[in-house]
Amino acid sequence: MPASAFSPADKANILSEALPYIQRFYDKTIVVKYGGNAMTEPRLMESFARDIVLLKLVGMNPVVVHGGGPQIASLLKKIGKQSDFIQGMRVTDEETLDVVEMVLGGLVNQDIVTLINKHGGRAVGLTGKDGNFIHARKMLVPSAEDEGKLVDIGQVGEIVAIDPEIIELLDSRDFIPVVAPLGTDAEGNAYNINADVAAGRLAGTLRAEKVIFMTNTPGVLDKSGQLLTGLTPKEIDALIADGTISGGMLPKVGYAIDAVRNGVKAAHIIDGRVDHALLLEVLTKDGVGTLIKGF
Repeated sequence: MPASAFSPADKANILSEALPYIQRFYDKTIVVKYGGNAMTEPRLMESFARDIVLLKLVGMNPVVVHGGGPQIASLLKKIGKQSDFIQGMRVTDEETLDVVEMVLGGLVNQDIVTLINKHGGRAVGLTGKDGNFIHARKMLVPSAEDEGKLVDIGQVGEIVAIDPEIIELLDSRDFIPVVAPLGTDAEGNAYNINADVAAGRLAGTLRAEKVIFMTNTPGVLDKSGQLLTGLTPKEIDALIADGTISGGMLPKVGYAIDAVRNGVKAAHIIDGRVDHALLLEVLTKDGVGTLIKGF
């Protein structure tokens, strides 16, 4: 609905509803995992950038962690390279890693930075390799064929530790960090890291107020298709046990639960296909997704 459809009184009420949330989350860190349609559709990209800038201007400290799977796949296809997946993870040999670094650390990261800056923000792009702030090691995944066997899928990493100093420094100077999920080990080897995992772990390290996962789904739905929110980890476990949460929602919920276990006060799974989804989730009572409460 366009803003012109609202009366001046309606607009005043909307702004008034946001006030207690602005007060509650003032100077709090909010980590946003940016992906899905919100990252590929121009209208939603503009909406996202405006939301991030507004959250910063009203006193919050947004940190963006982004993916880039479709863009990586597109460039690999252009150079005639096949994308292979094992257990949902992209097999990343040296040539594929070159593409991943080019896309995540370069093209996608700088596009996001440019878009946020266009709308009045002060975004700075970086990867986990900058200042060596995301420490990683090679990830081995369980074999689907041989129980107990682990499979090497190349330069795919799991996070060992995160040094938050560079992010805290940028926040303190009113910059908006935009992080590409790449990490390095002690020998300087680079690793591609799942963006959801990176967002959750970074939020935990920063003791963030919230971590928000932007997806192409409304959130956690009950068996009749109604959105569920205000869930506790215990309630999530019950919903998994009775089959309400299944399929592609399982990993999303898992990342959210891991974040709250690591000290984040709340995790959100929101529908990035909704205009201004971030503002609706953070600054209104009803929101647009599923809130999972911390411990």
